Order: sequence, then structure tokens, then C-alpha cells
Amino acid sequence: MATLAKGKVGTNRMRTFYAILIPVLILFVAFNTYPLITGFLYSFTDSKGYGAFNIVGLQNYADLFTDTRVLNSYLFTFKVAVISTILTNVFSLILAMALSSKIKFKSALRGLFFVPQILGALVVGYVFQFLFTWLIPALFNTDYTILGDPTWAWVAIVVVLVWQSCAQTTIIYITGLSSVPEDVYEAAALDGAKGWNKFRYITLPLIMPSITTNMVLVMKNMLMVFDQIIAMTSGGPSQSTESISFLIYNNGLSGGQFGFQCANAVIFFILIAAISVIQTRFLNSREEQL
Repeated sequence: MATLAKGKVGTNRMRTFYAILIPVLILFVAFNTYPLITGFLYSFTDSKGYGAFNIVGLQNYADLFTDTRVLNSYLFTFKVAVISTILTNVFSLILAMALSSKIKFKSALRGLFFVPQILGALVVGYVFQFLFTWLIPALFNTDYTILGDPTWAWVAIVVVLVWQSCAQTTIIYITGLSSVPEDVYEAAALDGAKGWNKFRYITLPLIMPSITTNMVLVMKNMLMVFDQIIAMTSGGPSQSTESISFLIYNNGLSGGQFGFQCANAVIFFILIAAISVIQTRFLNSREEQL
């Protein structure tokens, strides 16, 4: 009887497991795997996103490396991603160290700093678009707006990205800092470790897993910047703020370059995966060295 009862419980668990797994698996295949495979196949065609199309082989991939607009979007995206990733991690680590210290209203401040992560990227983009276009020029009594300057519009994009990304990154750093044993700091203090030396030789090596996580996640998110571009500049002025994601969306769906931009998306996917792997391996090796 006990064996039968155990067998029945095991069967019920497996039924529950499959009842949860199968719908999720179907949704994942329908909205992730199938579009990915379809886009890869369309990258070998001259499809405009509608009507008939022809197979062009690797022509789209070859054209990517000679298209000035595509190359400029890659340069812009990588410039914004690298600068935003560095600034986000620096500011987040400073905030995390401040919020981990003995200050009043520490819990309330942690919640306050997490608010930007809760807000939608489009909402944040439209709010900052209003600030940069109308409020700030009005305060300084000028007609100049940074979003209308092809040379400096990227700076406004970086400001918004860093402001919103610091929330989650700070929480991860706080978690890493809270895992550092107090007796380690006490022993270091007895040896005379203070200030920068304390951070360099004690804190930094012990929070390297958090740094690795944040660097990889933030870099990936920054490379895929899209919502803020849509809300703030729509790729302008003069195509100076066209990110790769925005270019794929804009020219692929409404510019008659569906097949060409599918090829662009494939290359972009490979680049993001490669960069994430390289970052992880490099930072893991730094963890071992420290």
C-alpha cells in the first residue's frame, strides 16, 4: 500500500510538472524560437516584409559591411554602451557603499533608488525628452536643446540610461557588499588598511562576482538600447542617435529592408553573445587573480 501511495504521489507530481512546463515551452517556442529561426531564414532573402521575395544567399551579410548607415549605428551603439556601462557600475558601486554604511533611513533610500527600475523605459524616455527639450532650455532662457544637436545628443541618451540602470545594479552591489564578513574588515583594520587600500585589497576582490554579473548584464542591456531612442530622438537628429536595435526595427518594418535587417539582427545577436562570453571569461579570470 505504501508503494502504491508513493507511486501515485510521484505520478501526480509529474502531471503537475508537465502541466506547468508544457504551456511555458509552447509560449517560448512560439514567441522566441520560431521568430528567431524565421528571421534567420529571411536573412537570406530580399524580402520587404510583404509580397514575393527572392533568395539572395549571403548578399545581405556582405552588404552590411559596406552600408555606412549600418556601420554608423554600430559605432554609436558601442560608444553609448561602453560609456554607459562604466558610468553605471561606478555610480552604482558608490551608491551601494553609501547605502551599506550606517546612515539613517537606509531602507527607505534603497527603495527610493529602485524606483527608476520600476518605471517603463518609454515613460522615462518621454519624461526626459520633455526635460531636455522644454524645461531645461526654459530654465536657462535659451533655444538650444541637446537633443537637437547631432554632436551631443548621445550624451542625453547616456544620462537617461545610467539614471535608470543604476537601480538594479545598485541592489546587486548592496547584496555583494552585505556578504563580506565584518571580521575581515576588523582584521584589515588591525593591519592598518584604510580608505583606498581597504577597498582595493579587501572589498573589491570579495565583490568581484557582483561586478562580473553587473558588467555583463548592463553591457547587454546597453547594446540593446531601443525604448529611450524611440521616445527621445527617434534616431535623430540627422540619424546621429540610431542604435542597432532602432535601425533594425525602423528600416526592417517600415523601410522595405526586412531581409537585410534580419541579416543585421543575426550579426547583432552573434556579437552580443560573443561579447557576453568574452566579458564573463575575462572577469572570471580577474576574480581568480584578485
